[in-house]
Amino acid sequence: MKVLITDKINESAGKIIEPAAGVDFLPTMPEDELIKIIPQYDALMVRSQTKVTAKIIEAGKNLKIIGRAGVGVDNIDVDSATQRGIIVVNSPDGNTIAAAEHTIALMFAVARNIVPAAVSTKEGRWDRAKFTGCELFGKTLGIIGFGKIGTHVAEVALALGMKVVVSDPYASKDVVEKMGAEYVKSLDNFWGLCDFITVHVPKNNETVNLINKSTINKMKKGVRLINCARGGIINENDLKEAIDSGYVAAAAVDVYENEPDIAGCPLINCEGNIVLTPHLGASTKEAQLNVAIDVANQIKEVLSGGSASSAVNIPSLRPDKLEPVKDYMMIAENSGELGIQISDGVIKSIEITAQGDLANLDIQPLEVAVLKGALSSILEGVNYVNAPIIAKKRGIDITSTRSNVKCNFAGLLTIKFRTDIGENIVSGALVAKDIPRIVKINDYETSIRPQKHMLIVPHVNKPSMIAKVAQVIGENNINIGSMNVVQKNDRHETESIMVINVDSEVNNIVLSEIEKINGVHNPKYIKLNAQI
Repeated sequence: MKVLITDKINESAGKIIEPAAGVDFLPTMPEDELIKIIPQYDALMVRSQTKVTAKIIEAGKNLKIIGRAGVGVDNIDVDSATQRGIIVVNSPDGNTIAAAEHTIALMFAVARNIVPAAVSTKEGRWDRAKFTGCELFGKTLGIIGFGKIGTHVAEVALALGMKVVVSDPYASKDVVEKMGAEYVKSLDNFWGLCDFITVHVPKNNETVNLINKSTINKMKKGVRLINCARGGIINENDLKEAIDSGYVAAAAVDVYENEPDIAGCPLINCEGNIVLTPHLGASTKEAQLNVAIDVANQIKEVLSGGSASSAVNIPSLRPDKLEPVKDYMMIAENSGELGIQISDGVIKSIEITAQGDLANLDIQPLEVAVLKGALSSILEGVNYVNAPIIAKKRGIDITSTRSNVKCNFAGLLTIKFRTDIGENIVSGALVAKDIPRIVKINDYETSIRPQKHMLIVPHVNKPSMIAKVAQVIGENNINIGSMNVVQKNDRHETESIMVINVDSEVNNIVLSEIEKINGVHNPKYIKLNAQI
């Protein structure tokens, strides 16, 4: 396997990845050049300079993971990667301190007019009165976005004696208030409270042009704005107009709508107090090393068959979500594989019910595992990344419920598969603490250890049936590893099933021979790709 690293990433990344794959360090290149070489690589690691477009992703036939050595991934076409089943990872924590400190530094700069004062002094002038600033102590700092960076900015601001107000629909009011800040739910009520405003949110449909002419007019006259998040969150034309008019006293901007080509940026020609830096928020030696190490470790882990810790397009498999249910992931995938293979017709819906310990947990990772198992049995190229996308495109309805009805297992996952012909039910569980078993197939209570090659043989419960089936299997040079014969609970029931673990594949010729046995109907060969 081979990994391409570009955009001047710390060389330590290559040393981390090398035990798992070969590494090439190449300079930043345009789209057409990258398209020519990307087919030979299994992973791509970039910073912000390389735009990983849909065309590049389409050309990357062997790509398994794309890593962005930084916080955002707006230079990567995540939708295209997801549809191709390519994991996209970033380093959400690696440059937290660097970005927060740059925010604070810019806040000091606009409060004390440091940049224009420095330029004036170097020109030989002594304009003390012209550059009179304001103190941060006692002023109100408004923070939009209370993630790790926003939280650290708040901690420093509070230590400086500032008042802090926070607006973030995803933040906990209790956590904000416990820190000593004020939580403001509505932005309409937020704008007019602040002497300084800093943004720490991703760029998306909700945040583009978040600060514009309309919202600026709701702010205090003389407000100072800082943006170290993403270009386009503050409308550049509207900000220039507000600074030139004096309504906004000052601004500090580290990010721009069109990077690195900012020749046309209106802020360059601002006449008022504005500090512009070339996307330096994460540009410290410590931060660059941290993000390189973080993303390199994730790439190495994925290429070695493990999982990523910060995959942006597999939110259900984040470590905090995965850890509580990780022991059930493989049995969930096996249940999905088995259920779809015993079902005839076109799959229409999958219903998942959690019982026991699972009823109290977030089972979203298990839903993805069931989908991956089911879809990979009928389609190629399905993985944990694209399974939900493929299911949606195929019109498969997915529902999950939790049941408090007692069960005989630590945790029980029951999956109902509905097709245009009928339905089947498969239940997977952990027996004791860590023994995975298929414990139900339709009306049959079982205890089957999932294995790669399995035969399910419904039959009439009468003498010599087991011997006849075993004879056909043996005559075709297929070894039987184990067999489980199950009858329905009703003692008058005449139907049973054999679940047979075999050591090799069973072709259609053998299945036809088994089906010719009087009393056997609709035998199925099951192949489980996910191995426990």
